Amino acid sequence: MAVFTEVPEEAAGALLRRLDLGELASLRGIQGGIENTNYFLTAEKEGVKHEFVLTLFERLSHEQLPFYLYLMKHLARHGIPVPEPQCQPGTASAAHPEGELLFTLEGKPAAVVEKLRGHSELQPTPAHCAAVGATLARMHLQGRDFTMVQPNLRGLAWWNETVPVVLPYVDPDQAALLRSELAFQNHVAASSAYAALPRGPVHADLFRDNVMFEDGKLTGFFDFYFAGVDTWLFDVAVCLNDWCIALETGAHDEERARAFLDAYGRVRPFSTAERHLLPAMLRAGALRFWISRLWDFHLPREAALLKPHDPTHFERVLRQRVAFAPQTLR
Repeated sequence: MAVFTEVPEEAAGALLRRLDLGELASLRGIQGGIENTNYFLTAEKEGVKHEFVLTLFERLSHEQLPFYLYLMKHLARHGIPVPEPQCQPGTASAAHPEGELLFTLEGKPAAVVEKLRGHSELQPTPAHCAAVGATLARMHLQGRDFTMVQPNLRGLAWWNETVPVVLPYVDPDQAALLRSELAFQNHVAASSAYAALPRGPVHADLFRDNVMFEDGKLTGFFDFYFAGVDTWLFDVAVCLNDWCIALETGAHDEERARAFLDAYGRVRPFSTAERHLLPAMLRAGALRFWISRLWDFHLPREAALLKPHDPTHFERVLRQRVAFAPQTLR
C-alpha cells in the first residue's frame, strides 16, 4: 500500500527479533493502495529465508485492530487461506491464547503477517471467479464461531456521515445520485427482509488485487483491514462488483457472475431474503466504494507512494446496477 510512515531497517529488524522470526535480510515499501503503510520483509533464520508483510496502520486504532488480526488468525487456524499474523512468543493469555499480534512501530500500530504465494489475477476467468466464490463461502461459515464483534466501519453509518463531506466536490448530477442512492440504502436497511439476512465476519474489500493465485490455484485472501460484522450478502456484492464486471464500463459479466454465485451457493446456499436483496446490495457495494474513493481523491493525505483510485469507476458501476438487474441475480 502507500508508504505514509518511513520505517528504519533497525526498527524492522528489532521487531523481527522480538517475534523470533530471525534477522532482517531486506525491507521494501509496497506501492499502491491508500490506507496503510506496507513493507515486504525478508527474514533469515538458521540459514533459511522467509517472507512477511509488515503493516503500519495509519487510520485504525489500537482498539479497533485486534478484531482484524485475531479474525485472520482464527481463519488461518480453520483452514482458510489467509496470511497468518505472527505472535510474540510468551505472550499468551486467557483472553488471547494465540498471544499478542499487535505492536507499536514508529509510533503507529503494527503487525507482521505471512506473505502469500503467487500473484493477483487482474483478468479473471469464470474459473477464477468460482474459486473466489467457493472460498468466500467457506470463510463465511468458518467465521460463525469467531467470538469478537466489530461492525463494518465503512458501513451505512459511515456513508451517512461522509456523503455530506464529499458533496461539495461533485457536480449536480452526481450529487443527486449520491443523495437518492443513500436514501434508498437507508430504506433497504430498515426493512424486515434486510433484518433477515444472515451475517457474520466479512472481508468487505475482496477485490482482484486482494486475492492471490499460483499456477491457477487460489492461494489466499489478504488485506482484511476493512473487515467487520455485516451481512454475508454485502461481501458477495462487493466481490461481484469487481470480479464480475467489465472494468472499462462497469457492466455486469453474466458468465463470471454465474460461476461465482454457483460456486458460492454449493458451499453455502443463498436464503430467500438474500436472493431478493442481492440487486440492492450490489448497489450498496458500489455506493460504498464510490463514496470512499471520492473522499480519498478530494481529501487526500500525504504519502511517499500514493496512487489514489479513480472515483468515477464506481460511479459507473452504481449507474449500471441502478439501470439493470442482471438475469443471474433475479
